[in-house]
Amino acid sequence: MAARPIDDKDRRKVRELHAAGKSRNEIARALKRSPSTVSKIATAQGLTFDRAAEVATATAVRKADLDARRTEMAATLHDVAEREIGRMTQPQLYFEWGGSMHTYAERMQPEPTPADRRTMMATAGAALDRSLKLVPPKTDPGEQGRSVIGDLMAGLARDYAERHGGPPPDAEEEPDAADAE
Repeated sequence: MAARPIDDKDRRKVRELHAAGKSRNEIARALKRSPSTVSKIATAQGLTFDRAAEVATATAVRKADLDARRTEMAATLHDVAEREIGRMTQPQLYFEWGGSMHTYAERMQPEPTPADRRTMMATAGAALDRSLKLVPPKTDPGEQGRSVIGDLMAGLARDYAERHGGPPPDAEEEPDAADAE
């Protein structure tokens, strides 16, 4: 069975649907044509289905959304850690069901037991660890500046040593008498 020929109605419909932002496959389904036929019609009319810019924009938006969600999750984990650390010095209610009569007993302790404090500390530590992995702390700009200056000074010292065959003299040292003459 031979494919039906492409007519002006097909060309017009491809232009209209392309202008409406439809994809090649959506147009193919609407026209009951193959995607390759739609591509052939579009190419002959100077149309393209290149959506790289749209995909790049959508990807950037998705990454920004994930960054925001990661920041929110890190803040929530920080809150959990703070809450657990705060509980370590607060009065703690202990209760139990027991005996054949299933009696309920409770008592208040001025602080949690050492075992409970270890559990609270482990919970706080895990929450902080995950929080810092999600959103690492920014480095201190002053520290970064000092590092840059240190690198610059080390580079200058290496350059001096290469040109003069030894390390530069300390600024506090007195020049040799031979150097003064």
